[in-house]
Amino acid sequence: MKILKYCPNCGKESLQWDGERKWSCQNCGFTLYNNVAGAVAVVIRYNDEIYLTRRNRDPKKGKLDLAGGFVDPKESAEETCKRELFEELQLDVDISNLKYLTSLPNVYQYKEIDYNTIDLFYEYRVPEKFEVNLELSEISEAVWIPLKELNLEDIAFDSQKKFFEEYLKNI
Repeated sequence: MKILKYCPNCGKESLQWDGERKWSCQNCGFTLYNNVAGAVAVVIRYNDEIYLTRRNRDPKKGKLDLAGGFVDPKESAEETCKRELFEELQLDVDISNLKYLTSLPNVYQYKEIDYNTIDLFYEYRVPEKFEVNLELSEISEAVWIPLKELNLEDIAFDSQKKFFEEYLKNI
């Protein structure tokens, strides 16, 4: 992890990382916490198939991913699901039909920084299969995959692998 060195309060090269939760300035006493970021992941499901995207950028470029992303300030997790599904898939969803499933911790590595996240998993069932115009900057393709054919090694993030281990037991 790229470690911050300079205190944002006094400007001195005096920040000390505790290895897990916070940086502290030995000069002025300032503390900067490494808080957990909220993120959502949505299982779009039609019968026994799910709609997954393939990542078009790092981290985990080329791996399969659930649609979703980081929660913005002043946004609920459900609003994040709606926004992210529209941004990534141009899919307009009714948030009242989102079903919360579980949460799992994750580490999202981006440009040498580890972002600790809490990934909130939702399910969104659709009445029929669909195809969408992709936001190619983020994803290279989107595919329907039968749950019985899902290979966990193809999944991008550890939290999603762990999620699918349990989810697949209940189909």
